Amino acid sequence: MKVVYVTGCLGFIGSYVTRKCLEKGWMVYGIDKCTYVSNLSLLQEFEAYTNFRFEKIDIKDMKHIYDCDYFINTAAESHVGNSIIDSQTFIDSNIVGVKNLLDLIRHKPTNISRRPIFFHFSTDEVYGDIESGEHFESDILNPSNPYSAAKASADMLVLAWSRTYGIEYIIFRPTNNYGVGQYPEKLIPLSVKQLMRGKKIRLHNNGTPIRNWLHASDTAEGVLSIIESGNVNEIYNIAGGFEQPNIETVKEIIKIFYSTDDWENYIDFSYSREGQDVRYALNDDKLRGLNWEPKKKFKEEINNIVEYYKNKFIW
Repeated sequence: MKVVYVTGCLGFIGSYVTRKCLEKGWMVYGIDKCTYVSNLSLLQEFEAYTNFRFEKIDIKDMKHIYDCDYFINTAAESHVGNSIIDSQTFIDSNIVGVKNLLDLIRHKPTNISRRPIFFHFSTDEVYGDIESGEHFESDILNPSNPYSAAKASADMLVLAWSRTYGIEYIIFRPTNNYGVGQYPEKLIPLSVKQLMRGKKIRLHNNGTPIRNWLHASDTAEGVLSIIESGNVNEIYNIAGGFEQPNIETVKEIIKIFYSTDDWENYIDFSYSREGQDVRYALNDDKLRGLNWEPKKKFKEEINNIVEYYKNKFIW
């Protein structure tokens, strides 16, 4: 039996990771500061497991961690648009918070057991955009906006704390996650919410940016694959194996929502976002070498996801 922390356990990706760990029978200590993106209703589901414990706290304010095998950090401010408006909370959570966790781990005494392995969730955005080809784990980081800059800073902290203090780590860099349970500030649920409100979908940069789609369930399976491999001090990319321009994704959403191919009247092309990346693409052969591969197919999942949000208004 493994003992793990999962920060951001009530967030989108964190909840999928938490659920997978609980189903494995692992002891899970969930951490969440309960922001506007946290799904508090998940507590009822998770607390039905006797192997779950929860604490409401900001990662930058944590003073103690119990003995555990892995400290899985999914907690982060992640909305690029918000980071452009005000970057302070991104600095606090994504940099200061990570430093605090690293220090808590490095101060754990080793006379009883091995210090926990820090499993840090990064993002494909730390590499910056790439018009053709794929980014590899060894590529130089080149973030484009405050969000990705804060995440890249956290990655550098992890590597530095490993070299200086001997902390064992995994850095995990996923592409765009999708699935049921995502807060409607991301493209798919936000598009559905705008249509529910009778408003046009504001599609940045004429919908030309290309994104690679990865289901959150496959992301969580990737975490388990790495943990069960026993590998440490490694960086892993993880991708969904499917990419398309945002305009094509939104067309599909409109078609499912209204059962029509007439999409022009539902999109607003008037906005261009600062620091917009034209395309993200990751090579994840390293993770696939651990017998992981994505199981969810975007074209098969998108219908159920749109219908879910169409029938569930989220404030």
